[in-house]
Amino acid sequence: MDIKPIRSEKEYRQTLSRMELLFDSAVGTTESDEANILALLIDDYEQKHYSIEAPDPIEAIKIRMEEMGLKQKDLVQVFGGKSRVSEILHKKRKLTLEMIRNLIEKLDLSADTLVKDYPLAD
Repeated sequence: MDIKPIRSEKEYRQTLSRMELLFDSAVGTTESDEANILALLIDDYEQKHYSIEAPDPIEAIKIRMEEMGLKQKDLVQVFGGKSRVSEILHKKRKLTLEMIRNLIEKLDLSADTLVKDYPLAD
């Protein structure tokens, strides 16, 4: 087992190939241990080179609505009115603290996601 940090795209692809060979290794074997270490190295490389930024609060709300099969009308009580839902989802108005609290409960989104600043639409 010759394990070293991943420093280039070529090494990254080689490590992925090796991981594919080891993926179904029996737990507790040397191969399984190597796969666990390679997974950590791959994750570290991907975090540094392929990081995905979290969506802004409104995009996070829209994603969760889609996941839960919700329509705008399902958020009327959360936002306090039909027109308010539209204003928020079209970024014409900012979320209030009360709305954020309601969204945490209704959509199970984290406060960290919802309190991030985002620009209003022109």
